[in-house]
Amino acid sequence: MGYDRREEDTMATCRECENEVDELKTVKVGTKKKKMCEDCADRIAQEGAIAEESEAVVQGMMGFKGRR
Repeated sequence: MGYDRREEDTMATCRECENEVDELKTVKVGTKKKKMCEDCADRIAQEGAIAEESEAVVQGMMGFKGRR
């Protein structure tokens, strides 16, 4: 019998942390979509929320009334 790759359990690799995971999540980072593990996706989402909040605070201090 020959070697059949489908019989082997392949694990996906997160592009952020390089760890092997069962499944990857697709997350939009800026204008691009990236595939990463759930832990990295949660971390990226938290970083994005913090960046938005800090930007809003700075705009409030500067009296910015327009849209972004």
